[in-house]
Amino acid sequence: MLAVSGSRRQRAARDRMAATAREYAEMGWPCYPGAHPPAGGDRACSCDRLGCPDPGAHPVSAAWAHLASVDAAVIKRWWAERPQANIILPTGRVFDVFDVPAAAGTIALDRIERDDLPVGPVASFGGERHLFFVATRGAPVDEDEWWSCQLDCSPEDVAETPGMRWHCRDSYVVAPPSVLPNGREAAWLRPPSRGPLPDPLRLLEVLSDACEDA
Repeated sequence: MLAVSGSRRQRAARDRMAATAREYAEMGWPCYPGAHPPAGGDRACSCDRLGCPDPGAHPVSAAWAHLASVDAAVIKRWWAERPQANIILPTGRVFDVFDVPAAAGTIALDRIERDDLPVGPVASFGGERHLFFVATRGAPVDEDEWWSCQLDCSPEDVAETPGMRWHCRDSYVVAPPSVLPNGREAAWLRPPSRGPLPDPLRLLEVLSDACEDA
């Protein structure tokens, strides 16, 4: 009986991932399958990369930027083939994402609420970082100051705002309800809505100050 119950839970989790990817696509958010923690064994990531630097938190193919789609049939096929796949959302198309340490994110949310500032969707990445979804700037002239792809550099190395990543063109984030190693997950703190996303420059000051205070 316990085995059947566990199987049902696993099936429900897989169905939830596919259904959520379709919901994002219906909102106009392109999606792509991501790696995930294997169900068994001692590996942290489903990819075949030895010593994967970002286990369960990267696209399954280097061609993700070209393949990401809002086509319901394509998304259905992808998750039928990879039912446990996490969800990758490309940035710099519909939205950009500010990615800050969780402590800084909590400080920023308190200030946003206190000062009644505009805020869009906010997600927790494994309880370690907060992701603030904002209107995209596309390809700003100062992009190199802020943008860093997850696999390329550490946010602590960004001189102007240590601890912050600004995901825009050619970057991505791992979306809820993706599952991460060691029982962690990506989860919405403020779920998406159909409303307009906030201006990134209005939130930049708040998040920069929060990174300094955290």
